[in-house]
Amino acid sequence: MVDATRAALAGVHADALGALAVAATSGTILLVDRAGHPRSEALMYDDARAVEETLLVEDVGAPVWRALGYRHMQPSWALPKLLWLSNNYPGLAKETMRLCHQADLITARFIGHPVPTDTSNALKSGYHLLEDRWPDEVFDGLGIPTQMLPAVVRPGTLLGRVNDHAGALTGVPVGTPVVAGMTDGCAAQLGAGCVEIGSWNSVLGTTLVVKGVSDRLVRDPAGTLYCHRGPDDTWLPGGASNSGAGAIAEWFADADLAELTAKAATLPIGPVVYPLLARGERFPFRAAEAETFILGHPDTDADVFAALLLGVACLERLCFDRVAMLGAPMHGMLTFTGGATRNEYWTQLRADLLGRTVHIPDQTEPALGMAILASTSDGRSVREAAAAMVRGQSERSPNPARAAILRQCYADFLEALTARGWLDTAVAAVRP
Repeated sequence: MVDATRAALAGVHADALGALAVAATSGTILLVDRAGHPRSEALMYDDARAVEETLLVEDVGAPVWRALGYRHMQPSWALPKLLWLSNNYPGLAKETMRLCHQADLITARFIGHPVPTDTSNALKSGYHLLEDRWPDEVFDGLGIPTQMLPAVVRPGTLLGRVNDHAGALTGVPVGTPVVAGMTDGCAAQLGAGCVEIGSWNSVLGTTLVVKGVSDRLVRDPAGTLYCHRGPDDTWLPGGASNSGAGAIAEWFADADLAELTAKAATLPIGPVVYPLLARGERFPFRAAEAETFILGHPDTDADVFAALLLGVACLERLCFDRVAMLGAPMHGMLTFTGGATRNEYWTQLRADLLGRTVHIPDQTEPALGMAILASTSDGRSVREAAAAMVRGQSERSPNPARAAILRQCYADFLEALTARGWLDTAVAAVRP
């Protein structure tokens, strides 16, 4: 981190730095002592060892999770892993240990002392976002002392300033304000300029993730979607599929993707592939038994490639139909980010199937989102900061000539999901 920070600041005048915020992976945690020194291994965001602990967490905290609208926790979430850590380090007195998220540790090093965590990172640790508190009744039932839990503040809250030691190591000017950050997913959403109520960001990389902005908490009875607290008293509903562009790297590892794309663009639209690299789906529907299926008869590699692109586009449409069905505002700008935006044919296909104009920002890194958040330390709102800092967006408008055939492909996709028992008929009824 020290080397990366120094490299990023090379040639940057000290006066150009107004404030600092840290984004980090959601659910990456460890235990620290009261001085902030690490006392356990760090469990990464994708560490899913806490399977048994998750069952207990879901049972004990069920009323709270229902109130917050997501109902289910996953083994990779921070609270089950905190329970695992507290049970598997018997030599550490729980009352002297404290939960520390990845961002908390880094921020504390910049300032020189332990810091509160932020509501964005605290969500997967079980924080009650509606009541702004750690739910004591849940932690008592889990045997986790409340002394282990950090104070919690909203993203953008001033935490302190860069101290002499951190400044000397990193090159960040001493005295630079440090504000509470967010998870990397939320940071990327800000970086995409998705900050106005009703706006949405679809991130298509290895997996498909959609995130939006709402003026109210969006509850999902199926537990496939959950909400972060956003800046400026907003909510950030979102969900992550297990499907996405990852299947391309798996199925076409040695192929010329540009050539496949060129061929796909000449093929008639029809076959659909729903690609999963492993069994199970989590959004826009929950089905542990879900697996890859093919509609139609794609013969060549180009046929399969085209069908895969269409299948992911159909899934993306279902994601947005699902959040609309849950009552989320959908009237704002739609942005596409992620590696898949480099494929112009796929981007146009997705816009055509959604029937909406989409925007593709030039820069979408979580670091830009944290720069936007940090810049609010001067009193600006996140909306004002994003308007000033998110630049260079290109647009793709839907092609109405393909609307009819794509509607039929989407209807066939929904019918296939329903026939397999994975998709509720009420969700499938939401059709273009």
